[in-house]
Amino acid sequence: MSVVDEVHERAGDEDGSFLSTRRGALTLVLLCSIQFLDLLDASIVNVALPSIRDDLDFSQQSLQWVLSGYLLTYGGFLLLGGRAADLLGRRRILVAGTTMFGVCSLIGGLATSGGMLVGARLAQGVGAAMMTPAALSILTTSFREGRDRNKALGAWGAMAGLSSAAGVFFGGLLSDGPGWRWVLLVNVPVCVAVVAASFRLFTGERPAARQGNFDSLGAVLGTGGMLLLVYTIVEAPNAGWGATRTILGLVGAGVVLAAFAINEVRSANPLFPFSIFRIKGLAAADATQLIALAGFYSTFFFVTLYMQNVLGFSPIEAGAAYLPVTVAVALSAAVSSQLFSRTGTRPVIVAGALLGAAGIFYVSRIPVDGSFVADLLPGLMVMAVGLGAVFVGVITAANAGVPPDKAGLAASLISASQQVGAALGLAIVSAIATSRTNDLLGGPSPVDESTALTSGYRYALTASAVFVLGAAVIALRAGSMPERRDRA
Repeated sequence: MSVVDEVHERAGDEDGSFLSTRRGALTLVLLCSIQFLDLLDASIVNVALPSIRDDLDFSQQSLQWVLSGYLLTYGGFLLLGGRAADLLGRRRILVAGTTMFGVCSLIGGLATSGGMLVGARLAQGVGAAMMTPAALSILTTSFREGRDRNKALGAWGAMAGLSSAAGVFFGGLLSDGPGWRWVLLVNVPVCVAVVAASFRLFTGERPAARQGNFDSLGAVLGTGGMLLLVYTIVEAPNAGWGATRTILGLVGAGVVLAAFAINEVRSANPLFPFSIFRIKGLAAADATQLIALAGFYSTFFFVTLYMQNVLGFSPIEAGAAYLPVTVAVALSAAVSSQLFSRTGTRPVIVAGALLGAAGIFYVSRIPVDGSFVADLLPGLMVMAVGLGAVFVGVITAANAGVPPDKAGLAASLISASQQVGAALGLAIVSAIATSRTNDLLGGPSPVDESTALTSGYRYALTASAVFVLGAAVIALRAGSMPERRDRA
């Protein structure tokens, strides 16, 4: 296909739709696969951690870095990855990130020591931080605003909820089957396919800026500040929120990010043009995503712990329990994306957050002798409907009205909100759960471990519901993006 033909197919004619073409459909499938893969790796290792600990002789404290190392670099490098996609070329950054992700997955899957595995996970997170914003910016620049983009963003948003549930399922399936190494090795053939398809479906771009004009200081300050922030949040439950190292870490991150902001305002070619926040509702959409993820991600984490530690579910059983949730998220995302032309995004986000909070609150009433069907499934299904609506609505609102030359930056902002929100929420909620459980176990009238754990999980889930309810309030300030041109 010639360049002219490809441009014509991407734009469509006056009444055409790129999404309705074979190339458009394949483009969407590939981009959503990238989003699914990156987010899946944030959760798929959870149920494999006990096997990893035994095989590589991890200490309990260092074991957390198999998960946290990935989240640290993923969240820390997102802003740099997104802006690099705008300046250096989206396909170039996507292919480089995917290659790095695949190579590090191979190294991690073949790791012979704990240090080797953690190092691979840290580098893998950098690759993901390049892939996600590049892929999302390709999506928003390939599908024109209106029905095509609403559908495409609906599918993209659904991947966030689907990956959270699917990660637990596939993690248990692979860990109990061929072994924990395949939790990482399975990424390799997928990455090879993504790189090959990227060269066929996406055109290369000429770098938008010469290397000499690249904001190197901004890149160092922005990435360093984000890394320190995410690291401090991840470590806070172990160190304590009032510990000197936690306070110094948060203050240090604030100072570095403030220096980053000053540099960007003064720079002639800023890495992060703050003018992007002039787009109405973008900041509120990012904030909504951050607070919502704090609640939703923590819910998946603690419900999984409850099923395994209290109800006695095996990893495969716990994973299979999320299959109905996965279906509900997908259906909700599909329906929600069709409502934007009638209602705009704001009502969908607010309604979804309210449903999500209600579903999580129902789950927070879990008893020690509970059952999946009576005590978990109804609330999880309501939560799933809300989850699909929130993710699709927020991502659509956060990318509405963004000019093509800042698409990567907007994509990195919403992705960073997701990663920081998940890390922050889990850190805070874990501290609440641990404090409650320890109080009961060490109190004047000690209770059995299952009762103490369940009570801690209840407190954690209640806090998660409050986070999602807070997201509904913030969403009232998010932009409401109705479909303005429906030519499809």
